[in-house]
Amino acid sequence: MTTASPAEQRPAGTAASPAGGGLVRAVTRRHLPKIHLAVVLGLAAAAAGLAQPVLIGDLIDAVGAGSGLVAPIAFVVVLFLADAALTSVQAYVMGHAGESIVYDTRTALVDRVLGADVAAFGKLRQGDVFARIVTDTSILKSAWSQSVAGIVVDAAMVVGGIALMLVLDPVLLGVTAVCLTASGLVALVLAKRLRKAAQQSRAITGDLGADVQRALAALSTVKACRAERFEGYRIGAVALRARRSGVRVSALSAMLSPAMSVGLQASLAAVIVTGASRVAGGSMTAADLTAFVMYLFYLVSPLVMMLLGIGQLQQGRAAIGRIDELAAIEQEPMPAAPSYAAQPWGAGGMAVEFQGVRFGYEPGEPTLRGVSFTAPSQGLTAIVGPSGAGKTTLLQLLMRFHEADGGRILLGGENIARLPLPVLRGLVGYVQQDSPLLRGTLHENLLYGVPSATADDIHRALWLAGLEDVVRRLPRGLSTEIGDSGLGLSGGQRQRLAIARMLVRRPAVLLLDEATSNLDSESELLLRRSVRSIAAECTVLSVAHRMSTVVDADRIVVLERGMVHDVGTHAELLRTSPLYRRLAAIQRRDGEQHAAPVHTEGR
Repeated sequence: MTTASPAEQRPAGTAASPAGGGLVRAVTRRHLPKIHLAVVLGLAAAAAGLAQPVLIGDLIDAVGAGSGLVAPIAFVVVLFLADAALTSVQAYVMGHAGESIVYDTRTALVDRVLGADVAAFGKLRQGDVFARIVTDTSILKSAWSQSVAGIVVDAAMVVGGIALMLVLDPVLLGVTAVCLTASGLVALVLAKRLRKAAQQSRAITGDLGADVQRALAALSTVKACRAERFEGYRIGAVALRARRSGVRVSALSAMLSPAMSVGLQASLAAVIVTGASRVAGGSMTAADLTAFVMYLFYLVSPLVMMLLGIGQLQQGRAAIGRIDELAAIEQEPMPAAPSYAAQPWGAGGMAVEFQGVRFGYEPGEPTLRGVSFTAPSQGLTAIVGPSGAGKTTLLQLLMRFHEADGGRILLGGENIARLPLPVLRGLVGYVQQDSPLLRGTLHENLLYGVPSATADDIHRALWLAGLEDVVRRLPRGLSTEIGDSGLGLSGGQRQRLAIARMLVRRPAVLLLDEATSNLDSESELLLRRSVRSIAAECTVLSVAHRMSTVVDADRIVVLERGMVHDVGTHAELLRTSPLYRRLAAIQRRDGEQHAAPVHTEGR
């Protein structure tokens, strides 16, 4: 088996991950040409707009002098049309760039989450992850790409207007500046407060998404416990916090525009009064005053839009921080060029060997304390023990959902730490106690992750899982639709479908983690026979609580407190292992109690 060296491995999604910056910044860099084009178009539109008051002033002078009006009017019309065309094209280019940034950010973020280390992902709230991928990224278009370009264009419009107003009359410009400075300072303070409020609002929205997802995922439990009202109040309280924080953001955003409007209105009144006196005194012409007033009006929209853009940018920075934080999640090691290997059953299984394996979920709290045993290349090896003994942890370490703290795990004689994860997981199939099924058809569930599987692969997997008769009785067969988590199938059918889905992959090693826990006695018997057939061709490791599922195992490993207590067959362990006898006795008593008839008192 060929393997990739550690140097050839890198974190999944590195191509999309930032190098020397956040994810959003790295994605935005790829679309800078579009943003630059939008800025250039916006600046050209601004230039066309700034030229209009000058030409209108010339038109007024021409009317006063009795000169021809055709040329001045033609110039003004051309500028109007150019301004409109450039603004439209700029808006389209900026919108296209914004949508592209949102798309690239979402896909890169999804890649980072799907490639995340299992332990790191387990610490996150799924509802909050959903909010960051869907809601926070939707803000990027208006609050990042468009606001940045808009601020640049509007700033150029403001600077250009002020420069031309300075040429027309410095005194009137001074009057305007005094009025606008005060309102500008107020607006900057509001923008700073808006950013903090937006950060709080985005965090609370994430809390709301996490709580809603939590309740929906356990809806049956909520109803069974009659906790609908409790969950409604609890989620309602978070929704109220989200409403209050959103209202605060809206209030601060709404105050930005009036803050500048007051300054502009005061400037306009002061300019008209001062300008009229200067025209009356002969120090300024009526045409210049008209042009100056037009420039003042022209400043209204870009100033307001610039401040709104700053407000949007502040909200966008809050969302960007949450996106970049999620993008920084620890990744599983993946090869630069994944090579998915499959081990055909016909070639036999691969021996699995645990050598002094140690592991703990928390420092100083070991779950496994030097576990050592071997599962042969063919046959069924069962793992039993009290709750908390570390049975499931062994299987998760073999899948490298977690990395061992010490010792080695060998697969086919090779340390799994040196195997690329796609290769390892192509060789090892894992069926959890509650393997989730996906909304869609049975056929889509069976082919999940292996679209190249043949009809023979599917039929063989259904036969081994004991599902052939079940599928045959369904009106639409494999085209039957099931809901989320397998809604529409019984618990036993869902579990057998999950097993069949893994068998389609033809793994060399099959891990069953309480795979028979949801099966009735008849289905369990059918599956036990199927497991024996599978074990004749590959390695099967089965974690089980039901002793009936392990009595015919080729080898049974008994765990207690993270250590191997005994190893042997069912008959051998009944003779030599007190712990195994105790587990078997408990199972036997429970079985007798469940099987005993219920006696009722006489009436």
